[in-house]
Amino acid sequence: MNILEIKNLTLKKDNRILLDNINIEIWAGYVHAIVGPNGAGKSTLANTIMGLSGYRDFSGDILYEGRSIKNLSIDERARLGITLVFQEPARFEGLPVDDFILAGVKDKKTNLIDEALLKVGLDPIKYRQRSVDKTLSGGERKRIELASIYAMKPKLVFLDEPDSGVDIDSVKYIFEIIKEFKKNGTTVILVTHSQEVLKQSDHGFLLCAGKLICKGEVNKLFEYFTGKCAPCNHVGKPDKE
Repeated sequence: MNILEIKNLTLKKDNRILLDNINIEIWAGYVHAIVGPNGAGKSTLANTIMGLSGYRDFSGDILYEGRSIKNLSIDERARLGITLVFQEPARFEGLPVDDFILAGVKDKKTNLIDEALLKVGLDPIKYRQRSVDKTLSGGERKRIELASIYAMKPKLVFLDEPDSGVDIDSVKYIFEIIKEFKKNGTTVILVTHSQEVLKQSDHGFLLCAGKLICKGEVNKLFEYFTGKCAPCNHVGKPDKE
């Protein structure tokens, strides 16, 4: 069953096409990856699906569980169970980790805090009373944010460049929480240009210059990371890190 369907989605800004007639089906309960070079439209697509400001004026449609969400606000989409974790973790200066994790949770059981922190490899005794601020490393902030998403139990979560700017130990736990999301029935969409992140997924989509170039099993997309571009009509050479 599809939890999300993108139908003929085209987004233009300043007379420039950012997303060009995108058609994608996201299967419920699976881990999907959206890959491609910088500027391919990966984050733009995630922002459009989430309904962020500046990404709402598009043609086509977005169906969530069979219902169009094109005209819904961010809050309305969030209440349906759609969540986006940005590349740069959110900062709420001075907010205790306890409060941060429970901020988006309806049933604010305190034992959920310990459970969520342990899932991302953080000791609750050491972290519950710490503040979410600059005293935390990038990896710690990312893991605490993922703990808060775990506590929310979303139906669909976008992780934008989940391994960006974090240490190797944090990456290990981030990959573990991706597996935990899937185990709990959450559909995961990984927005990435990392082959290691792609390996965590069941299925992938390759974007370039705002177009969907290729989709299918993960192995099918590995050639992109060896510098072998999929056939397309792009006139330039993708800028890959």
